[in-house]
Amino acid sequence: MAALFIKKRLIDPYIVTIDSTLLKAKGYVWHKSSSMIKGIVPRSGIDDTDARWGFSHTKGWIFGYKLHITSSTGSLIVPLSADFTQADVQDNQMYYAITSSLPQGIRYMAADCGYDDHKLYNLSITRGFEIVCPVSEIYNHHTSNERLQLIEFYESKLGQVIIYSWRGISVEPLIQHIKDIFKIDPLTVRGYRKAAGIVLLSVLLYQIIVYYNCKTRKEHPKAIKHMLGS
Repeated sequence: MAALFIKKRLIDPYIVTIDSTLLKAKGYVWHKSSSMIKGIVPRSGIDDTDARWGFSHTKGWIFGYKLHITSSTGSLIVPLSADFTQADVQDNQMYYAITSSLPQGIRYMAADCGYDDHKLYNLSITRGFEIVCPVSEIYNHHTSNERLQLIEFYESKLGQVIIYSWRGISVEPLIQHIKDIFKIDPLTVRGYRKAAGIVLLSVLLYQIIVYYNCKTRKEHPKAIKHMLGS
């Protein structure tokens, strides 16, 4: 779908963004303990034993799953790729997979501090773009020139625009819009496979409807909820 949006000139892939969001599992939570580590369910009523605990700076600790997503920026905000994991999977662990299907034409990938990883910078370059994210400003005699250049670019006017202007009005509201439309937070199904199916199909359906809107010019993307009869 990402390649289709680019081929039809519906989006400009020059700057894309990446983020994740925690999705609360259905039913009672399974508290962290030795029983979880051993796979022992301590009480009846814990509906989803596939879910795990994840932490968000805005939500705190959430028992559930995580949606990872990349999106376009500019006049049309649309998902470009997505993946689904348990909540305890770190964002940088999914970067390789979620960027592997992105088409050519990307120049910058805007991300948060969770993607500040030397391996991800190198991976991005091999794929033809640069990742731009908040960089830890720890200076000492061990700081490499490469690291200093990353900090310098992040602090530049262009770097700040990419992070705080494009990212804040693209992937973050997009994720919230998808969650609101498809009622996926909290999740309405139990188990990893069912939850992954519902969430990823929701993203795909969003892409399809946005594409349909663009080709027919009948509805604005914000009218997707109305089109679904929600």
